[in-house]
Amino acid sequence: MSPRKLPARHTVTVEIAGERHVLRSDVPPEYTRAVADHVDRTIRGLPAYPTLEPVRAVMLAALSITDELFKANEEIDRLRAEITRRTADTATALEEAVAESSDPGRPPPRKRSAAAPSPDPAAPAEGGTGSGAHE
Repeated sequence: MSPRKLPARHTVTVEIAGERHVLRSDVPPEYTRAVADHVDRTIRGLPAYPTLEPVRAVMLAALSITDELFKANEEIDRLRAEITRRTADTATALEEAVAESSDPGRPPPRKRSAAAPSPDPAAPAEGGTGSGAHE
């Protein structure tokens, strides 16, 4: 059995909140710099940044970045559900069109009910104005 080849490790020096850090990673250096830059911008963007203790600033930045992640994951889930619903609607429409074209006298097939997710309370209702309580 041949030994597994380990990914190349890169050493990158970054600056976060005025402190230099040497990081080793197996991702491209540009990616590591971009991640560190995002953390730095989040820390510096805190309203009380200049007066915060460094540990508190990092903790608040971590909470903010985690909130961004959770919201992005919720949006991904919502979009996946929308894709599933639209795919099911399209499949049903295609089945009906094929059935009608192959046997005009035959009644169309019964519509399948796709397991639709519960509606997103923050999403505007169809035909609505989108002025919900969350906006």
